Amino acid sequence: MDLFRKKPLVAPLSDNAGNLSKTLGALDLTTLGVGAIIGTGIFVMTGVAAAQHAGPGLVLSFVLAGFACVLSALCYSEFASTLPVSGSAYAYSYVSFGELLAWILGWDLVLEYGVAAAAVSSGWSGYFQGLLDGFGVHLPTALSGAYNADKGTFINLPAVIIILLISYLLTRGVKETARFNAIMVVIKLSVVLLFIFTGVFYVKPENWTPFLPFGFQGVVNGAATVFFAYIGFDALSTAAEEVKRPQRDLPIGIISSLAICTVLYITVSLVLTGIVPYQSLNVSDPVSFALRFVNQNTIAGLISIGAIAGMTTVLLVLLFGQTRLLFAISRDGLLPEILSKVNAKTHTPVRSTWVVGGIIAVLTGFVPLDRLANLTSIGTLFAFLVVSLGVIVLRRTHPDLKRGFRVPWVPFIPLLSAAACGYLMYNLGRETWIGFILWLIIGLLIYWLYGYKHSKLNRK
Repeated sequence: MDLFRKKPLVAPLSDNAGNLSKTLGALDLTTLGVGAIIGTGIFVMTGVAAAQHAGPGLVLSFVLAGFACVLSALCYSEFASTLPVSGSAYAYSYVSFGELLAWILGWDLVLEYGVAAAAVSSGWSGYFQGLLDGFGVHLPTALSGAYNADKGTFINLPAVIIILLISYLLTRGVKETARFNAIMVVIKLSVVLLFIFTGVFYVKPENWTPFLPFGFQGVVNGAATVFFAYIGFDALSTAAEEVKRPQRDLPIGIISSLAICTVLYITVSLVLTGIVPYQSLNVSDPVSFALRFVNQNTIAGLISIGAIAGMTTVLLVLLFGQTRLLFAISRDGLLPEILSKVNAKTHTPVRSTWVVGGIIAVLTGFVPLDRLANLTSIGTLFAFLVVSLGVIVLRRTHPDLKRGFRVPWVPFIPLLSAAACGYLMYNLGRETWIGFILWLIIGLLIYWLYGYKHSKLNRK
């Protein structure tokens, strides 16, 4: 029983045979990356991370998390430009480490994208209901949240509806999806810049003292928490088979979107903690709260619209990444092959899109998701760690392989990336680790009962 059989390097390249439509360019990928990254992290998690972990030192938390992401982004860029196929880290691991670790990583990414989408849709619902309340429209309590007998809620209807609407959009074609995303990105970037240029006039430097109220460990804990804010840029690599010039455009899209968002995160966290004392930021809408704090209520209302647009694009890219991941795993036989069927008209995996949308809609509609952000973070960090080490392995096993982008200073940069991700994983809580390990055990059972027997490597 060969659990570490590797997919031949020619195989993933031959998978890119034309079923999916090649329509995306560097600008499309950059806007998809910004769409994926700026959302719940900037509009929701900044306040909690400042109040509970880092204080004004939140800016250093974003720098630390961003540093880990930049290192990982370099590694992703080399893989994406070398193996331009759907599946992201799953596909890279298949040729670097073998089938078992590829499956573990693929199953890990199912957790990352699925749970993140469910958690973000829950946050989207909160902002949307707040916007409706501002117009005097109130949803019945039973339809306003996941099942909770004490609160009288039964289903989070807005969250279910937005997931199903985005699933429908994804079935229409990747170019249509990219256009919609670009419009939403313009809206949310405009709102973020509006907050920065309005809020900077209300900054009080004394609010930045003490700068590290929880010490440097608080900064590290804050970095592990806000890492959730960076999740999404890796989903760009799942679009590789739909990119016109993947060797050139994927590295540009990954690195430029991450750079743009890191600068915005650092700037917003400085302004936010300068307007409001960090102790008061433990709220669900910190950016809007900060503007209400200085009586800028009209602009605070616009921020809510930007938050809705921001979380819509995050959902779009997460669901996109999830469907392409399942497409790749199914094509290899590790999941039922029905998930890799591509619609002849729209050139999209329609069935896997509706399977993903249906499962996430049920999850976000009925299950409380208060503690899932860290579970998503540990899944992402694990994927980044494995991809970083995979660069070293592929450099040694296939040194002459043509690479559209090369990570500098190998193995130093990949090892530093892996160490940074491992350190942030270490600083996540015990509950998060238990949930992560249980998820991996379930995945191993599925591989043992189905994946190994049906793998296409068994047919060769």
